[in-house]
This record gives sequence, C-alpha cells and structure tokens, in this order.
Amino acid sequence: MALEIRLVKLINGDMVIGKWDVENNKIQDPAILQTIPTQQGGVQMMLLPFGYPFDNEIEGEISMEHVLYQYKSVPEELKTKYLEASSNLTLSTANDLRNLENLGQGGGNVSNIGDLFRK
Repeated sequence: MALEIRLVKLINGDMVIGKWDVENNKIQDPAILQTIPTQQGGVQMMLLPFGYPFDNEIEGEISMEHVLYQYKSVPEELKTKYLEASSNLTLSTANDLRNLENLGQGGGNVSNIGDLFRK
C-alpha cells in the first residue's frame, strides 16, 4: 500500500513531512523541515528525523490530532528528498533522465587508438 506524502504544521509550530496513513489517521516516518538562514540573505531547507538529536533514523508516527494545518501540495523536489532520506535510496528525476542524452558528447575524435600513445 503506497502512502501519500503530506506536509503539515503541528500545533507546536513544527513543519513536518511524512507518509499519511488514512486508516489510522497518522503521519508515519515524520521528518522535521527546518529553514536555515544563509549568508547571502536567503534560506536553506533541512530535513531532520522528528526525534533528532536522540533518533538518527526517520521513523515513528504522529497522530493527526496534533496537526494544525495541512498544505495542499508538496513540492516534488521536497518529496524526492524526503523519500531519499527515509529510504536511504537515491531517486532519479525526469530532469536527470533528460540530461542523459548529453553524456558522451564532445569526446575525443580519435579514430586510431595508437594516436593516444606518445611516440
């Protein structure tokens, strides 16, 4: 059973992403989404296990009764990063696959392998 990825804000103000279990009305494998200011004046997003620093794995569950707000949609890049962090797998996106056609272009124009060796 595939669970939908949801982004929610808890009643304590934490922004959490996780897998929504409709039957049990819970967020499974929650991760906290934190914003960190950069020196350039922008912000970066960081995903941490909900129980960090005591838990180093993304696991556990949060009842939906602790949710103040549910975001309508989750950006695809954020979903991908969450799935990578929670599963320890690296996922390819459509853009990664489109860039495959550019690999191998501009290589050397050597027709005789002997030309590669110094004489």
